[in-house]
Amino acid sequence: MDLNNAYQLIVQKLDNWLHDFIKLLPNILSAAIVLVIGIFIAGWIKKLASKLIARVSGNTTLNGLFASMVYILFISIAGFTALSILQLDKAVTTALTGAGIIGLALALAFQDIASNFFSGIFLSFRRPLHVGDIVKVKDYMGKVEEINLRDTVLRTFQGQLVIIPNKDVFQNPIENFSLLGKRRMDLVVGVSYGDDLEKVKDITLHAVQNIPELSNEDETTLFYTDFGDSSINFIVRLWINSPEQPTYLSVGSQAIMRIKKAYDENDIMIPFPIRTLDFGIKGGVPLSEALEKNEALNK
Repeated sequence: MDLNNAYQLIVQKLDNWLHDFIKLLPNILSAAIVLVIGIFIAGWIKKLASKLIARVSGNTTLNGLFASMVYILFISIAGFTALSILQLDKAVTTALTGAGIIGLALALAFQDIASNFFSGIFLSFRRPLHVGDIVKVKDYMGKVEEINLRDTVLRTFQGQLVIIPNKDVFQNPIENFSLLGKRRMDLVVGVSYGDDLEKVKDITLHAVQNIPELSNEDETTLFYTDFGDSSINFIVRLWINSPEQPTYLSVGSQAIMRIKKAYDENDIMIPFPIRTLDFGIKGGVPLSEALEKNEALNK
């Protein structure tokens, strides 16, 4: 092939490219206009989505993520529409197929992370707990410090930080002690079998009625529950006007001191554990009689 033929081929090829470019120029301009309008609309929808999601979710991280996902979705629609205008349908199909395969592979590889992530999203919408709430999740009880998309951070009453995956938070029962704004304490007490139970009830309720932290809306109640080995047991139910742990412990401490003082003043006995020893095969034999029988046998 001589240089003249090579030159002619190159010129012809460039001419064909120029011809095709001129032919596609209206499509290129249309695609550019669609892409610019799509970017503008996506930005506007992102702001609108951010405002709407903020009404139902207080998690700023989730709100930003949701708004970004909406923005990327509309940008993608604008981009695929522009490629379609340019008659690059095969490229669009290939890109979608590749994105689907990559998404499936990532979902399988990071299914635990994805599970925690989506659990965090559901928690943000349902709001079963908030930062500052006192909750119990599984075996951990404490105050909520952070609610992230992947995990929830609790500070226990012993001062340790516990990081719980959101999947465990979402799939397990949550005891939220802060939703009502108050907590109930069930104080278990026992008195001697020889005491007057009506008198015990009146003195006990009177002893705890003036504790400052008790709720004014709920009545303090007392219920006898069972006959113990050495005492008749009952429960005093105290409603505390705050869910905070220091207040809860303070009320319990005051109640114990007041009940003990009232019982001492009114000669009511909180018995020690008692064991009754029966001598003899059938039981019920006094110790003195058992000793006499034992001495008689030894003579």
